[in-house]
Amino acid sequence: MWATRLGPDIARVDNVPFLQDGVAEGETVRFRTDDEGVHWAVGRVAESGNCTVRVLPLPDGPLGRDARAVHERLAVFGLTGEVFSAEFPLVALTVPGGADLRGVKALLARGRDEGWWHFEVSCVTDAWRAA
Repeated sequence: MWATRLGPDIARVDNVPFLQDGVAEGETVRFRTDDEGVHWAVGRVAESGNCTVRVLPLPDGPLGRDARAVHERLAVFGLTGEVFSAEFPLVALTVPGGADLRGVKALLARGRDEGWWHFEVSCVTDAWRAA
């Protein structure tokens, strides 16, 4: 996760988190540093209004292992994100607070139901829950 340090234990998240639950791009977080020097978000200081969704295309599904196909299907909602690696095509996406959240949720569910991908929502907002 990329971040800009704002204080001794506070930073702004500058990209979509792949491995950290409960955090989204643009948020200001308090962090701790582990024994190996890795920083981990431990709480929000200020929310961004964004959500984080991770999508893994199914190798035997209609998209294969094509992370680009995941991006293409969700691009209509203005989502941005990154791919973990070619070997593990996990796509982490930032869902802006102003996006069509009902539409995003419907497409994610459709893709799951039609065997395109598995997905998890790792950071949500009240607007996401209400959509």
